[in-house]
Amino acid sequence: MSSLMIGVDVGGTFTDIFVLNETAGTARVAKVPTTRPDQSAGFLDGIKQEVSDFSKISVVVHGTTAGTNALLERKGAKTGVICTQGLRDVLEMRRRDRPRTWGLRGNFEPVVDRRNRLEVPERTLADGTVRTPVDLDAVRSAAQALQANGCESVAILFANSYANTANEEAAVALLRDIWHNQHVSASSEILPEIREFERFSTTALNAYLQPEVSGYFARLENALKADGFEGEFMIVQSNGGVMAVDTACRLPVRTALSGPAAGVIAAAYIAQSAGFENVITGDMGGTSFDVSLISAGRSMLSPQTSIDFGMVVRNPMIEITTIGAGGGSIAWVDKGGLLNIGPQSAGSNPGPVAYGLGNTRPTVTDANVFLGRIDPENPIGGELERLDIDAAGRAIDEHVGKPLGLTTVEAAEAILKVANSRMAGAIRLVSIERGFDPKNFAFMPFGGGGALHAGAMLAEVGIARAIVPRYPGVTSAMGCVIADMRQDFVQTINSRVDMLDEAALAAFMHAHVDQGLALLDAARTNFEARELSFELDMAYVGQTHTVSVPLTVKTDGSTVAAVTRAEIETAFDATYKATYGRLLQNGVRRILNLRSAVTGKRPKFDLSTLAPPEGERAEKVGVRRVHFGDKWYDTAIYDRLALPSGTKIVGPAILTQPDTTVLIEPHLQGRVDRFGNTIIEPQEE
Repeated sequence: MSSLMIGVDVGGTFTDIFVLNETAGTARVAKVPTTRPDQSAGFLDGIKQEVSDFSKISVVVHGTTAGTNALLERKGAKTGVICTQGLRDVLEMRRRDRPRTWGLRGNFEPVVDRRNRLEVPERTLADGTVRTPVDLDAVRSAAQALQANGCESVAILFANSYANTANEEAAVALLRDIWHNQHVSASSEILPEIREFERFSTTALNAYLQPEVSGYFARLENALKADGFEGEFMIVQSNGGVMAVDTACRLPVRTALSGPAAGVIAAAYIAQSAGFENVITGDMGGTSFDVSLISAGRSMLSPQTSIDFGMVVRNPMIEITTIGAGGGSIAWVDKGGLLNIGPQSAGSNPGPVAYGLGNTRPTVTDANVFLGRIDPENPIGGELERLDIDAAGRAIDEHVGKPLGLTTVEAAEAILKVANSRMAGAIRLVSIERGFDPKNFAFMPFGGGGALHAGAMLAEVGIARAIVPRYPGVTSAMGCVIADMRQDFVQTINSRVDMLDEAALAAFMHAHVDQGLALLDAARTNFEARELSFELDMAYVGQTHTVSVPLTVKTDGSTVAAVTRAEIETAFDATYKATYGRLLQNGVRRILNLRSAVTGKRPKFDLSTLAPPEGERAEKVGVRRVHFGDKWYDTAIYDRLALPSGTKIVGPAILTQPDTTVLIEPHLQGRVDRFGNTIIEPQEE
């Protein structure tokens, strides 16, 4: 009987594997270098390190950066656009914004070349009236021209198609008959929501990603099946839920922040189980540092994000702030004599200088290695036998020490100080600048390098404590196993509340529920429960910015009761007043969009299965000289996974394990809770 659940998170440097044996209640982890340009090799390698018989795997859930990387590196497919006459340049004009605040010029090239953006006669008005039926002969000619230009995918972008889909549906039906593959995206299917640029951008990016991402998923699925896998293969979405692989192939734009989202989901579950409702997460991999905030046990969702300038994706996504300050981020001194960290990264190949694979420029990892914080004899991730401390020191001295007039030790400390300052700035951005007091939050570092910087974050930001999960290096992979199955829907209503067609609103809600439940039913996953949620984007007439108004809707799990105008007005007033402190006298309430979510709650595994072994006391496995601040300390080394619950470790100390290193600085102490998490706090006086 299949009993293994596997989460796989592919990052820029490492591919992380989390294997949960549901029958035995045990977990194993693996970390292998990410393979480029095809990430599927590392994906399969990692699983094979831990599982020999693929027929015992019930489900594989994948958090991926394939879509993100394709967008950032402009490596998507050659894409065509067929749009309404006069709207050829919407993708280029955007919101009349620019990449830099100052200056007269701002260069931006849409992912679809202007030669492949073709117009056809058609027009639907904002009220849904079809003024000009679509010219299908023109659509056919445009499709033939795009195919002759070598386009692999095509997007249909018609004006006001959210209000009436008839013209787009006719064009799409024709295209799907004559296009040479299945890569046809329609804006009314991807995002039936008002505002042309956001709808056009999201749909065009979906088409741009579809051949690349769906091909990647197909290669993975075929390789898994070839090795005997007969279970379910699912993909993590940017909203923190999972979806079936066929849905991911159709809607790859929903995977834009897949990997980081999985880590936030795991962090929320781990922290809540350990008794912490408010958490700031810090995922430090080899390439980036991703920060997110969880308040009252819930992660923050954003309705849209910009993957890069001008690449707007409007889909619910967990709010994640990313900076280029990972372990592989390169330290360099600019012409003005300022020390910088990133955004360039050494990645996994060649990696930091200490890897000995050809890189000569120092990284954050090299600074940690030189200062004794990482064990050179036991590098994480796999394939290296030993790290080269001397090479790391020479690179630090040449590229940082000599230009700044610092000793090698001072230069290494300076690298960490700048990196820590940048990470602290990202934490302040998601907390203080949004009205949250860091003192009320715990910091959860994860990723391969996060736990090396926990103490610095407590000191820099003023957070009270840090929680290091049992397997911090593979937390995102664990999140893949934990994540629920979620489907989000949106439909523009664009009506004053006093003129709302209640029956039409109820019909849209029912349609969303039917579509969502059908997707859950098609999955081979067992759900503990199914949840429906609805909210409205609302504002007063004349306002641009909206508030998200949650609706309390009576439901039996498959049908929903109609919502009245009076109930909507009451919900809006409560939300608006809570947000702004007052209501507008005689203001006319307006509904812009309906947003629905259908969630299948997947069974969660008991974190106590990861609990450490019972024992009486912690035994150190060695001592190493480690540099903190301005001097060297003889620092105790412990095997972290062998520490019993209740163990208290007084700093300075280093806790080692296969997927990461945990650093407890001289003024801090760590204690092991019943789930195997390490809580790092100031030492007791």
